[in-house]
Amino acid sequence: MQLKCLIVDDETLAQDVIEKYITITPTLKLVGKCDYAIEAISFLHNNRVDLLFLDLNMPELGGLDMLKTLGSPPKVILTTAYSEYALESYKYGVFDYLLKPIKLERFIKAVNKVVEQFVVTNEAEEIPVVLQPQSIFIKEDQVTYQLDMNDILFVEAYGNYLKVHTPAKVYVARETMHDMEGKLPDNDFLRIHKSYIIA
Repeated sequence: MQLKCLIVDDETLAQDVIEKYITITPTLKLVGKCDYAIEAISFLHNNRVDLLFLDLNMPELGGLDMLKTLGSPPKVILTTAYSEYALESYKYGVFDYLLKPIKLERFIKAVNKVVEQFVVTNEAEEIPVVLQPQSIFIKEDQVTYQLDMNDILFVEAYGNYLKVHTPAKVYVARETMHDMEGKLPDNDFLRIHKSYIIA
């Protein structure tokens, strides 16, 4: 996985340092550099960017003001020579705040925060949806019946048997409550007593 990065900074030296760090970081790929916020806004409208390295203090439009104009900004790491804006910046979902001159170890730490977030998000998206069964099978008097779970009103313990109540019929099956509980999905059925499971 490589995150597409955009540098927005009016200082050439700062751009060069961040570009160098991005180049030696395997999880990052530089897709653009902008000197001004207005230029960056246009770039973001036309290109996919995963991570924004954004300077706070720029002519005409500062970094925080730029963030306010973006509906769904990418992940953001702020870069600045001033520390007094740190608290305010976190209101905008900023991942980290790097003070210039930026040290490599501090840069890597900030990037790792963003990468971890992308990994967690991607793993969550890749978890397959487990489909719940729509019916169960029970045996009554040597006959096996398939019951739609939507028809089951409640299940009642009955000695060594169970009574499965449906609108059409009460089925008597030789099963334990524990076995039946394992067949029924937790989000649709609730065991309220040792002798009752309700829908």
